[in-house]
Amino acid sequence: MNNFIICSTRSTKSYASKVIYYLSQNPNFSEIADQINGLDLLNTDRFADGEMEVSVNSSIRGKDVILFSSSARNEASVSVEEAKIELYHSIDALIRCQINTLIVFEPFMSCARSDRKTRRSSVGLWVHLKTLSSLGAKHIVTFQLHSDKSKTMLDPSFCAIDDIPALTLLKKYLCDTYIKTFEKLENEVRTNWAFCSVDASGEKLARDFANSFGAPLVVAHKQRDYSKLNTIESINILSAEPLEGKSLWIIDDMIDTAGSVEKLIRALADLKPKDINIISVHALFSSPAAQKLNLLTQEGLLNRIIVTNTVCFSNFSDQIHGLEIVNSSELAAQVLKAIINHESMSKLLRTFDAGIYLK
Repeated sequence: MNNFIICSTRSTKSYASKVIYYLSQNPNFSEIADQINGLDLLNTDRFADGEMEVSVNSSIRGKDVILFSSSARNEASVSVEEAKIELYHSIDALIRCQINTLIVFEPFMSCARSDRKTRRSSVGLWVHLKTLSSLGAKHIVTFQLHSDKSKTMLDPSFCAIDDIPALTLLKKYLCDTYIKTFEKLENEVRTNWAFCSVDASGEKLARDFANSFGAPLVVAHKQRDYSKLNTIESINILSAEPLEGKSLWIIDDMIDTAGSVEKLIRALADLKPKDINIISVHALFSSPAAQKLNLLTQEGLLNRIIVTNTVCFSNFSDQIHGLEIVNSSELAAQVLKAIINHESMSKLLRTFDAGIYLK
C-alpha cells in the first residue's frame, strides 16, 4: 500500500497537493499521507544557455510513481513548451532512479485537439503520447480527451491510457446546485431546459447531457475557414422544438478563445431563450476569451459559465463574471485509489442518470 509516491512538475503542485489531501481522507491512506507526498521530490534547474535538467532529491528505488503535470495555464506560469520539456526530463530522471512503474496524470492534455492530420501538419497529441511512452511512462491518465479515437494512438501492450469523463462531475454539480429534487427535474428541467452542442462534432457530448437529464437536444452546425485558426464563417441551429423561453446549456469539452461560443450565443439569442449558459470541462480562456465572455454577460446574453479546475485559475477566476468552478481533484483521488488498489473503475465511467441520482 505504501510503496507509491505522488510527485509533480512545477505546473501542478497545488493540484497534486489537493489530490493527496483527498486521498488521505480515505481510511486506507490516512496513516501514510506523509509517505506518499513527494511534492518536493523533483528539482528543476536551468543552465545559462536555457537548457534544462531535472533531478530527484531522494531514493525512490522500486516505488510506483504518480507524476502530475500540465502544459496549460499553470500556477508557476511555465510556458507550454517549457512545461512539456520539464515533463519529459522528469520522466527520464524518475526512470533512471530504477522505480517500479510510472503513471503520468495530466488533468488536461493541452495538445488534445491536435489529434488528426488535416493539412501538411504534425499531430501534436501523437507526438506527446509517443514521447511519454517512449521515455518510460506505463500508464497515462487524463480528463475528457477531445475525441475517443485519441485513446487508440497508444499501443496498450507498452502503455495504458485512461480517459476519465469529467463531464459527469458537471452533471452532478447541476443536480446538486440547480435542480436538487426529482420533482424539479420532472416538472421544469425536462420541459424548460435544452442542451446545445457547439458544433456538429460536439453533438455526442450534448446528446449525452440531454439523455442524462431527459431534456431536448439542440445541434449547432458551424462552417469553419480551415485556412485560418479559430475562425468561424456561419452557424446553423437545428432543433426539433422552439427554444423561446427555455434555459439553454451549451456543452463543450473546452473553451479556448471563446470564438465558437460567442458566435453561437449570439445566434441562439435571436431565438429568444430564457437564458444561455455554458458548461465545459477545460477552461483554457486564451485571450481574448475573458473579454468576449464578459461582454456577453454585460449584454445580458450569457448567464453563467460552469467549468472544472483541470486548468489553473490562480489570479484569474475573478476576471470573468458568472464563472463557477467545479473541483476535479477529488475525482482524481478516486481514480488513483482505484489504480493503486487494482480496483475496477467502472463506477467512475458509467453513464450518469439524473433521475436515479436525485432519487
